Amino acid sequence: MIEIDLSGKLALVTGATGQLGRVMARTLAKAGADVIVHYHSNKKQAELLVEELNNMGRKAMAVKADITDKQSVDKMCEKIKEAAGSPDIVVTNAVIQYEWKSILDQSPDDYESQFRSCVMQNVLVAKAFVPAMIEKSWGRVIGINTECSMLCYKTQSAYVSGKRGMDGVLRILAKEVGEHGITVNQVAPGWTVSENREKSDSDKGYTDSVPLRRRGKDQEIANVVAFIASDLASFISGAYIPVCGGNVMPGI
Repeated sequence: MIEIDLSGKLALVTGATGQLGRVMARTLAKAGADVIVHYHSNKKQAELLVEELNNMGRKAMAVKADITDKQSVDKMCEKIKEAAGSPDIVVTNAVIQYEWKSILDQSPDDYESQFRSCVMQNVLVAKAFVPAMIEKSWGRVIGINTECSMLCYKTQSAYVSGKRGMDGVLRILAKEVGEHGITVNQVAPGWTVSENREKSDSDKGYTDSVPLRRRGKDQEIANVVAFIASDLASFISGAYIPVCGGNVMPGI
């Protein structure tokens, strides 16, 4: 029997208090990993999630940080290292939320926020956590991208520009650290059904374009993250993996 086994591994999930972040943290814990729950402002939700993971028999701790600020990320790294050691798995899931508008109406500040939370988060997190992975000759960096990076729908310009920049950083990182036994991949969800994003009347217009004719579930996204984090995916690196029912298909 093939199983996803992350026993003995320590995972960090940024933005872990969000809808998808929570499910990814739980799934990594179910696979055997201890989990660092990163949050920015929702301390209560972070503490509830830590309690939940502890009740599953996993070690967990909550850490607050601004993932767009180098000093804050470095401080988070030191705090984690002192309390639990260096993460073997890092999932960069956090992103700044904003109102989507046309390019002509979108504030320049929104483009900067997406650059900071998509591009700079991955740069700062890599600088903070990858050196320890190199020392261990093992590591997993998993960026949460989006199908929107390929669809390029109207009003998504700030979000897509940030995620496309993130894609470039992580593809190059994969080439730079691969010799050390570290894989770097991206998981790109489609429009996902979760606790606060249930099915709606607007589903049909979207699902008509999806070969599997439905929206994905947050657990289905988390399952791919857990697989990529495991030794079952030991020879996959530099990949952008859509989890969107075939709504986007990268070309060859």
